[in-house]
Amino acid sequence: MRLLSVRLSDGQTSAAVLTPDGARLIDSADVGKLLGEGEFAELVSRAVESGEKVNLDQVQMLPVVPDPKKILCCGLNYRAHVREMNREEPEFPTLFAKFADTLTGPNDDVVLPVYATDVDWEAELAVVVGANLSHADVSEARRGIAGYTVANDISVRSWQRRTLQWLQGKAFDATTPLGPVMVTPDEFDPASGATITCTVDGRVVQTGTTDDLVFDPAELLSYISQFTKLAPGDLVLTGTPGGVGAGAVPPTFLADGSVVEVEISGIGKISNTVRLG
Repeated sequence: MRLLSVRLSDGQTSAAVLTPDGARLIDSADVGKLLGEGEFAELVSRAVESGEKVNLDQVQMLPVVPDPKKILCCGLNYRAHVREMNREEPEFPTLFAKFADTLTGPNDDVVLPVYATDVDWEAELAVVVGANLSHADVSEARRGIAGYTVANDISVRSWQRRTLQWLQGKAFDATTPLGPVMVTPDEFDPASGATITCTVDGRVVQTGTTDDLVFDPAELLSYISQFTKLAPGDLVLTGTPGGVGAGAVPPTFLADGSVVEVEISGIGKISNTVRLG
């Protein structure tokens, strides 16, 4: 199943489901709110059978979960990325948080102020939580995954490097594209080694596979749930493979007008133009 969130021509938002004959609207404001509905399966089934059809060329694609309560992110979680940053493979997940304001749509421009310099890309697999999880073991956490989507953790390295805490370089407003769809676990399994790639102006800068994760999605959700509750619609970004600009020799960063695309096989692609200054 492939779900998405859209803004219609009248300004209203809606969740939608992709069907063989196109997208159909679901009776819920977005995918995040849909996941919190007790009648989730019934609402989706009803939409597949008789929901209003929508032309995706005539709507705005939103972050698949526009307003999560929590966004947790894991750094240094691909072995290749750990090596390029000259780090030791971590014993525990390296976590930081984002805010809902950080998210933007899968095709939106990413606009940064003039003082945001050394802007970098980070292709990521994002996990959408589908159940209430607290002190969950790995099996329970795996059952609590609603689906997977694509993210770009665009990072302002000049701010990230100011202190040992990464937050300020990772949380500029509207700089984390998310989408285009959420794919449910029956159709996508990261353990199968899906390919994740990032291109900048058509040049491949990152490529990896989702089976290179140090901590897999279920392990991350289980670990996080030991200290904070996770709820339907929460997001966990699982880290980036090797090939970030900060790890290049010499370091390479995004320029004004750069087009950054992140694609994960089996899910889809996001494409964003960066506007600096």
